[in-house]
Amino acid sequence: MSYRPDTPFDSVESAHEYVHLLEEAIAEAKRDVAADLAAASASQPDRRVEAQRLVHYKLEKLEQQLHNSSRLLNDLRSLRRLLFDERVADAAPRAKAKTEAA
Repeated sequence: MSYRPDTPFDSVESAHEYVHLLEEAIAEAKRDVAADLAAASASQPDRRVEAQRLVHYKLEKLEQQLHNSSRLLNDLRSLRRLLFDERVADAAPRAKAKTEAA
């Protein structure tokens, strides 16, 4: 009997997908802030430019942490597959299909 999640965030795979979407959003925000920073450096007060640099720095740190979280989730997924022999179950149908195709 396999486990069926009640919500989209009950599985490691869905959490991994969510973190990946967050990484994409952070990367887009970093690009926007970098563009704003480049355009504003000459025309805005120093305090505002420093604030934008701080935002960019914080987005970089958040991006690094999300990347680390993604790697941890991937490790957990691999360990779960190892512990519950999910890879063996997944590999058997593929091996059978390959022999039938030949």
